[in-house]
This record gives sequence, C-alpha cells and structure tokens, in this order.
Amino acid sequence: MKDMNQNKEILVIEDDEDDFIIFKRAFKKSACTNPIRRFESGDEALVYFEKIKNRSTSEDCKVPGIILLDLNMPGTDGRTLLKILKADEFLKKIPVIVMTTSEDPNDINQCFAEGANAFTVKPNSFAGFIEAIKSLNKYWFDMTVLPKLRLSI
Repeated sequence: MKDMNQNKEILVIEDDEDDFIIFKRAFKKSACTNPIRRFESGDEALVYFEKIKNRSTSEDCKVPGIILLDLNMPGTDGRTLLKILKADEFLKKIPVIVMTTSEDPNDINQCFAEGANAFTVKPNSFAGFIEAIKSLNKYWFDMTVLPKLRLSI
C-alpha cells in the first residue's frame, strides 16, 4: 500500500505556528515523504475545498489523502469545518483525523458523531509527536487503502 499512498498529500489545518513546525519536524524524523500543505484556519481550508469542488485545474489544487484537523481555531473552527466536510457528498470521503489539545469527552463524542475518522490528543513532547506521526504514517499510508477521489465532469 505504501507506494500507492506515498504521494498523497497531507493537509494540516492548524493555526498555531509552533505546533505546525513540530508537525513538520516530526514528519521528517518519522521518514514520512508525503507532501504536506497547511492552512491556518478553517476559512482558508474552505476556500481551498471550494476550488477542488469547482474542478480547479490548478496544479496547486489537489484532493488531499488525509486531513489533520485542529479544533480550536479563529473563524471557522475545526468542529464546524468537520461538520461541513462530512456533510458534502464528495469531501466526506477524505479521512479526517482530529489532532487537538482537547481531551474533553464532549469534543470527542461530537467529532465522531460528525464523522471524524480518528481523534488524537496532541502529545506533550517532541518524542511523543514523532511516535504519533510514525503511527499515523504507518496506519494511514502503509496499511490503509485510501479512496482515489476524482470529481466527475
């Protein structure tokens, strides 16, 4: 499966610059070679998803393999974005992994009720981030067959 999923983009929707730097370093340390794209808010991500749905021919506009989603962001937060993504017939097929600092059972239950594919609490250490990213990479890109999503024209 690794070869089939190796070029699938990872979309990180994360407003915290420090957390994103840690994500990038952890992906590099864990030997994950998938391209990574970041949006700092749900609003930015929604604009991108509209481009995808409108069949943008831009080389810079690709359907991601997975989405890593933070919950607490300004503007359209992760909870709202998850609800929007999973209500859309095309976008709901993209796996969404919520990766946040929240351990609130209400957040966990709400995210799964809205269609999250996984919920992970951000580790407290860089070593923990590396292990989390290794596990994510192994499960989502080595073991799992991801959907091949194409919009019909």
